[in-house]
Amino acid sequence: MNLDFSQIVPYIPFMLKGIWATLEFVIFSIIIGLVLGTLLALCKITKVSFLKWIANAYTSIFRGTPLILQLMIIYYAIPQLTGYDIPIFLSAVLTFGLNSAAYVSEIIRAGIMAVDKGQMEAAEALGVPYRPMMLNIILPQAIKNILPALLNEFITLTKESAIVSTIGYLDLMRRAQIVGADIYRNFEPLLLAGAIYWIMVFILTKIGQAIERRLRQGD
Repeated sequence: MNLDFSQIVPYIPFMLKGIWATLEFVIFSIIIGLVLGTLLALCKITKVSFLKWIANAYTSIFRGTPLILQLMIIYYAIPQLTGYDIPIFLSAVLTFGLNSAAYVSEIIRAGIMAVDKGQMEAAEALGVPYRPMMLNIILPQAIKNILPALLNEFITLTKESAIVSTIGYLDLMRRAQIVGADIYRNFEPLLLAGAIYWIMVFILTKIGQAIERRLRQGD
């Protein structure tokens, strides 16, 4: 197969720097997706029809269009419309955060709806206000139930982060492409990048399993 991994050895430190570059914007995206997704989920179960409509429309748009299209619109269209040259990192964080929020909102909404209605009725009977009821009673139970789905969403987000290489962000995938162009061999650096992605996902999976076991012990 004419493989020669010795040529990429000098580039390994350069590629390893892409791990933090990838995780950096993924972490920020997860935070945005979790916070905004929670707010959207609460809007979807509210009795205010206008808020419910906005949340459903938001989810429909971001789930119904390709992620790479959203990235291109934010990175290329915003400067055209506003005259503001948005940085690559901010484009990546906004795109993945806003996209993730749509999926997270559905996960959390399903988790809230799965909580026994008697919990909410009991809280209302005791005179607990809506906000403390959701924050202290309903959401903790919902998150415990939907934790595997949330972790799966975050793992998917980590893998899909390779898309930002299309706008020149120096993540792991982009660095593998640069190495391949420099040594005129693409398979070896891409294989190394794939192995690193797999290791990151494997570690995230193990962390998720450990958290699930800890939560089950508390039952």
